[in-house]
Amino acid sequence: MLAVPQERAYALLQDPVVLGKSMPGCDALEQIGEAQYHMKMKMVLASISGLFDGTVRIADQNPTTSFRLIVEGTGKIGFMKGDGLLTLVPVEGGTNVQYEGSVEVGGTIAAVGQRLLDTTSKMLIKRFFDKLSVELAASGNVTQSGTITA
Repeated sequence: MLAVPQERAYALLQDPVVLGKSMPGCDALEQIGEAQYHMKMKMVLASISGLFDGTVRIADQNPTTSFRLIVEGTGKIGFMKGDGLLTLVPVEGGTNVQYEGSVEVGGTIAAVGQRLLDTTSKMLIKRFFDKLSVELAASGNVTQSGTITA
């Protein structure tokens, strides 16, 4: 749960500074268009690591209640695509953020095996929400005890 009203939570989740600091491995996130950003990120999976260059897009916006976050990147070790629907639900004391989505990878990075990829994608999504909670707490936008559920 974020200890901020639904409208504020929605705005924070679309803030490129907050997103950039919350995305695991994100080195840069720069706006290139309406709700679209250029991204540079480092991906580490087992003994394979590499840099990805790509985009982050915010789509299907339903202000204050939901939006889709689409991440796509390519690099020497392959490609990755993530698509997640974030739904914000007001609760007493703040806003619950619910996530539903998928991650797809290909190329050399996919050679590590689907089982490891599934585990890693879930870990990255959890890490995103953990980092988001820490970032919001550090900026004074949420209480230290605030958490986000995925």
